[in-house]
Amino acid sequence: MSTTQIDRLRELLEPLAGERGMDLEEVRLTPAGKRRVLRVVVDTDEGVGLEACAELSRAASAALDAADVLGPTPYVLEVSSPGADRPLTEHRHYRRAIGRLIKAKLHDGGELTARVIGVDESGLDLEVPGVKGRRPTARRVGFDEIASARVEIEFSRKTDADTDSDTDTDTATDTDGDESQKEA
Repeated sequence: MSTTQIDRLRELLEPLAGERGMDLEEVRLTPAGKRRVLRVVVDTDEGVGLEACAELSRAASAALDAADVLGPTPYVLEVSSPGADRPLTEHRHYRRAIGRLIKAKLHDGGELTARVIGVDESGLDLEVPGVKGRRPTARRVGFDEIASARVEIEFSRKTDADTDSDTDTDTATDTDGDESQKEA
């Protein structure tokens, strides 16, 4: 059995997350006045919703109380999904970022901002955006070349559905000035 409290907490919480199809990403215990805050971060390929976090929170609370891993000191349990600024450190993080823009710092000192197109066991297939009207270019980067990486937040990114709808329908204005959709 593990000797640290975080290891014991992981051993207790990982199966609970796994039963719900979640990956246990992080367990953090921090002091907060006369109590402690236990932060549990979970994720799935589809993301984690509020109800799933609440369900895991109820199960974790019951298991923590029964196991008495935290001792007599009161604690607050927080179960959440990772934030958008979470570093990409595991293969599954990169797989979940397919289609997203990432910013990577490379071991050679370079920096790269590109869209993840594919992921395999050895690295990433990326699409590097074109500069000044140039077309995007393909690039392959091995995991061993990446020092650190994060997803870049895109507020106005066009999705495939947006692109498809732009080509399938035209907007026409009729004589009343109202817009209507017509199939192309």
